[in-house]
Amino acid sequence: MAGKFSFVSVMGALLVLTIFHDPIIVDAGQGVPEVALFTFGDSYYDAGNKAFLSKNKNPPQTLWPYGKSRDDPNGKFSEGYIVPDFIASFAVADASILGAPAESMTLNQQVNKFRSMISTWSDDYIEKSLFMIYIGTEDYLNFTKTNPTATASAQQAFVTSVTNKLKTDIGLLYSLGASKFAVPMLAPLGCLPIVRQEYKTGNDCYEPLNDLAKQHNEKIGPILNEYAKKPNGGFQFTVLDFYNAVIRRTTRSYNYRFYVANSSCCGVGTHNAYGCGMANVHSKLCEYQRSYFFFDGRHNTEKAQEEIAHLLYGANTNVIHPMTVRELIVFPAKENMRELWEPNKPSIRRRRSSRDYLDLSAYY
Repeated sequence: MAGKFSFVSVMGALLVLTIFHDPIIVDAGQGVPEVALFTFGDSYYDAGNKAFLSKNKNPPQTLWPYGKSRDDPNGKFSEGYIVPDFIASFAVADASILGAPAESMTLNQQVNKFRSMISTWSDDYIEKSLFMIYIGTEDYLNFTKTNPTATASAQQAFVTSVTNKLKTDIGLLYSLGASKFAVPMLAPLGCLPIVRQEYKTGNDCYEPLNDLAKQHNEKIGPILNEYAKKPNGGFQFTVLDFYNAVIRRTTRSYNYRFYVANSSCCGVGTHNAYGCGMANVHSKLCEYQRSYFFFDGRHNTEKAQEEIAHLLYGANTNVIHPMTVRELIVFPAKENMRELWEPNKPSIRRRRSSRDYLDLSAYY
């Protein structure tokens, strides 16, 4: 495992944690304190926990073609590595904030699972470690499906209930000693292949779901700012603009060498978005996975996962703000942040010169 991911080579020792596996230590070089990387959320970060909760002994994600690129279908929703592999995991597929299927866990349940294991580590170790959270997709997909004609006020009320619960769960982690948080914004949910397929939008995204994601994302920065503003609280965080990172890769996919960005590599249907890995579905598999942005109807290919991990770890302020994950890890614990999240701050910080006429967005 030592040389597994080249860009983690400055992270000291990385402790990869799951609910149902023994911890794995990755000896990853020097330059950054020894920390753990705890991930919470849904299938985007699920390193295989869903497989242990499932009543099905062989759920699709444990079968070929999942894991194809690594010859290892081990329960991850991709043909290879996922973001936690590149940067860790309490995340469980199908997880949501307000409620989850019987074979999954809500964010609050994941946090309580962490609380039951907390005696494993010292307070100082938890304080220095990084907590990554990506969740909310299930909440909005389910809401849109069950409330297709919801009014704007009903949508706003639902977003408020989701983000208020997210705030509470982050606060619970904070009360348990966590102090460093990386919280990506939600992706444009209306652009997922399974959504395009189910809502028959063709090459267009389903904007009602994108609007919900935008409303959710607008609340993330202010929620984290509120915790960080507490005097001597030592709460530290960063936010990845995952929404626009995905939009750039789906609307200008060739810039990133993704040649198919609105359909899946594996599945059936108009967008090849359903049934990947299911025993009773004769799903198709694309010939070259690295040319696709999406592997199945909802999850990204390994190439896309690696790009997102790089954005989290070391991209500039056009993508992640107010600091990168690497900067967050090395920032002294217990100290208050010197800069908070501000809406549209990255664009304000760009240097005004002739270089502004160059479109550098393809690099981020």
